[in-house]
Amino acid sequence: MITFSICLVALILGYFIYGRFVEKIFGPDDRPTPAITHADGLDYVKMPYWKIFMIQFLNIAGTGPIFGAIMGAKFGPVAYLWIIFGCVFAGAVHDYLSGMLSIRNEGRDLPSLVRKYLGATTAKILLVFTILLLVMVGIVFVYSPAEILGNMGGSKIMWMAIIFIYYVIATLLPIDKIIGKIYPLFSFSLLFMAVALTVMLFVKMPALPELWNGVENMGKATHPGSFTSDIFPALFITIACGAISGFHATQSPLMARCMASERKGRPIFYGAMITEGVVALVWATVSMWFFYDAPSPGYEQIADATSTGYTTSAPMVVKLVCNDWLGTFGGILAMLGVVAAPITSGDTALRSARLIIAQAFKLDQRPILHRLYICIPLFVVAFLALLWQIDNPDGFNTIWQYFGWANQTLSIFTLWTITTYLSQSHKPYIITLIPALFMTAVCTSFIAVSPTALGLPSFVGYIIGGAVAIIALVWFAAWRNKIQKTRQEI
Repeated sequence: MITFSICLVALILGYFIYGRFVEKIFGPDDRPTPAITHADGLDYVKMPYWKIFMIQFLNIAGTGPIFGAIMGAKFGPVAYLWIIFGCVFAGAVHDYLSGMLSIRNEGRDLPSLVRKYLGATTAKILLVFTILLLVMVGIVFVYSPAEILGNMGGSKIMWMAIIFIYYVIATLLPIDKIIGKIYPLFSFSLLFMAVALTVMLFVKMPALPELWNGVENMGKATHPGSFTSDIFPALFITIACGAISGFHATQSPLMARCMASERKGRPIFYGAMITEGVVALVWATVSMWFFYDAPSPGYEQIADATSTGYTTSAPMVVKLVCNDWLGTFGGILAMLGVVAAPITSGDTALRSARLIIAQAFKLDQRPILHRLYICIPLFVVAFLALLWQIDNPDGFNTIWQYFGWANQTLSIFTLWTITTYLSQSHKPYIITLIPALFMTAVCTSFIAVSPTALGLPSFVGYIIGGAVAIIALVWFAAWRNKIQKTRQEI
């Protein structure tokens, strides 16, 4: 519990100290925002700051900081380090600057920002990549809450159908009709869950692995036959939300279009990411207790999970925690947050996909027919993928793995875009350059070593990942030198 307490304080201090430092680098001012200059009553809608924060938090906090933290906890206390350093120095910086950059560019989406700073070719690649990721988010975040709800009552298929119908409605309606009204309530439920579990941790004071006990791969040490993932790069893919997540860069523009002042960017974007880091920290701590201290009753089910069970046992952990720790009312409220988080992230993911496609084809979204032109094919693709997932026993695990990699790869595009912007603006670009290089190495190594991809030996994957990161650094240095020479000539 000492490590948990230190990490909790570190996240809070990270917001007030490093968050303010990053804010000064960007330099928010009092210029009119897109919510005012481009108000359309549909997507550009001025909303109260507290509501924007709650929506932003719920948008980014799907099952990722819960399920991902549960799965990542199997690695042991090293997960704490990734959550703290990843969240404060990478994820929150990524979310804040992508949101603020969108505000400074008329509320544009990520592909449009990439086109401006990295070029048209990169933007075209990212456009397809982003839409595929957002569709996968919608699919994953239909299945996972349906699985939890199905265990509480009704069938999984029934809940999938209900959630999918909700997606269709929420994606088509103006942002303030459903999202602006019910999301704050769901966000409160998720916050209640995090606070309640934190209190219970301090009440129970469980014996937990501490950082000074070692940062080795505890999963491999305790279950060498079933747990085969290496810390690098698997941990940095498994825990995405709660550390850094490229998906967030698709959500920040949604709220950038609703803010009336740039000066609220730090609490909304940086603050929401730090809050998500707290959620991930809590669930990682709770899960480590289950994995390595074997409390009772019933938690031995978790300890006996197989290599696939480490993934599929995540809903089991959630159910046991909420029911056993928080009582009937608290458990219902907490479960509402756990279920609502992925559902609401899923519908905003599909909403983002609609807006990205609309902006790419310059299709006005005020007429409902224009929205239907995009949404019908989008939902057909998502529905077919959902049917495939249902028909395949390991469909969820397969999609989740590719979602995790695609999610972190998207963060690379975002970080390099921000780095380019900071460099062009003569600002300290090192704050995003280092995370960009690290994530480039992580994602390249993962696709090289993953059994579902190339399946190369670990040392070969590490060499490839390092080489690609070096190439990226050289490319950036060459680009920067070219820009500086051009300016000198002018």
